Amino acid sequence: MVRRAVVADAGALTRLRALMLEAMGAPVGDQDAEWRKAAEAWFAERLADTGGFAAFVVDEPDSGVVCGAAGMCDRRAPGPSNLTGTQGHVFNISTDPRHRRRGHARACLEALLAWFRDETDAKVINLNATGDGADLYRAAGFVAPRFPALQLRIAELPPTSRP
Repeated sequence: MVRRAVVADAGALTRLRALMLEAMGAPVGDQDAEWRKAAEAWFAERLADTGGFAAFVVDEPDSGVVCGAAGMCDRRAPGPSNLTGTQGHVFNISTDPRHRRRGHARACLEALLAWFRDETDAKVINLNATGDGADLYRAAGFVAPRFPALQLRIAELPPTSRP
């Protein structure tokens, strides 16, 4: 049921990403939107590099890819509890609305976490949860980080704040 995604799945992961972003209220545009081409190329490139990136999908015989989850490793400076500095990031967990509530997202997340555990040296795994996904992630052991995440969007800085 769950399998590791391959380069040929880049389009499906992009389609699922659009569904996820749309559900979060982001304007995704039509099928020819420029970001979709860029995302598909990005996924294809990452899927060809099996070292620091993995995605897992549920591929149903009659419907094709209906769910996916992606993760990648990020190298940061080593610290006392993480000598390699490697951290993982889970993202792009999305299920086609017609196939929800069947355990697909959980199965993809479990496969992805097994990849982090068995094939990477990541000791900390981060993700950003939507309200719909928070219970799934908590059940998998995710907790709020000790320090809150903050974000700055450069394009939104007032003109007087720019150098």
